[in-house]
Amino acid sequence: MKITDVTIQYAKHYLFCHIYTDEGIVGLGEAGNWGYLKATAETILKFREYLIGKDPFMIEDINQNFYRSVYFRGSVIMAAISAIDIALWDIKGKALGVPVYELLGGKTRDKVRCYASIMKHTGNLEETVQEYVKLKEMGFTAAKIFCNGPVNSKDGRDEFFANRIQETVRTVKAVREAVGWDFDLILEVHRGMTLPEAVAFGRAVEPYLPYVIEDPVGPDNVDTMAEVASKIGVPISTGERFYNLREFEQLMARHACQYVRPDVCAVGGITTAKKIAGLAEAHDVLLIPHNPLGPVSTAACLQICASIPNLGIQELPGFCLNGAEDAMVKEPLRFENGCLLIPDKPGIGVELADDAEERYPLNERGSNAAKRAFDNSVKDW
Repeated sequence: MKITDVTIQYAKHYLFCHIYTDEGIVGLGEAGNWGYLKATAETILKFREYLIGKDPFMIEDINQNFYRSVYFRGSVIMAAISAIDIALWDIKGKALGVPVYELLGGKTRDKVRCYASIMKHTGNLEETVQEYVKLKEMGFTAAKIFCNGPVNSKDGRDEFFANRIQETVRTVKAVREAVGWDFDLILEVHRGMTLPEAVAFGRAVEPYLPYVIEDPVGPDNVDTMAEVASKIGVPISTGERFYNLREFEQLMARHACQYVRPDVCAVGGITTAKKIAGLAEAHDVLLIPHNPLGPVSTAACLQICASIPNLGIQELPGFCLNGAEDAMVKEPLRFENGCLLIPDKPGIGVELADDAEERYPLNERGSNAAKRAFDNSVKDW
């Protein structure tokens, strides 16, 4: 079998690629660098020249080749490699007539517990609480609370240290009281706190037993993250911005987190995500795969989740909660009782709908304008 062509396709704020073969088998992948879709698309098309004529079964060799072929690496390049890698695994599974998880060692579970990833904050506590009550009624057993700071600053008063911490803790407390203890809370700080804020917040929310605090500080300084981890009693999850296997090794070697968040569409695909899972297992660290993307990302995450022993929980993006993207694929993934069911179809288990691009016109996320604090200084996002 040989690769004959590589094409790209946009839908909404997602970038997909198809890899074609001379035996009629087509692989589907997705790139994770959602802020720079066109740059990533051009990189995939540059890689196309090398791929044509190659054996699609040589997944590790192709992955290593693109990673090492030129001096430069970065998020755009790794997102392109990821999309290609996922598509190659899809081809291999289809050619052999098995789901990808069978090629990764076989199933370790029959379903994957998910949490609803709600990325909004209205500032109205009552509305916020009702949102989580509804999620529990939908069958979810866990959900994210967005703790990235105030919606509308009032001359900076709601960004001041004590108020910033107290208001966020108040939200967590109210949600916990509304949903009970049979529901886990993922506190998404989204890199929105300083080191002292993160420590104060982590200590203050301990009585409400959150599942994790996600990215309490920026991930660029591993030692800062490790210091937060050493001073609070709530587990930390991080790693969604990483695009290199070695970044995860450094993170875990410094005991900076208890959960890692590799993005299968950003770190180098299924190939690298599986390596990160093995590295995490050796460090007694669990995985919460990052998944803010489309249905191909979710399907690829499920293949990893289905084949590793050290899974924590899987992120399910808010875009999926109301079925708004079901028409993007020919047959949507199934959600039951707080879990995604693992598809048993060959490959990654999903196919894009023929009219996906028409139904979901390109609308790239992100902008060049950074978030600003009350004093107009730039905030991390």
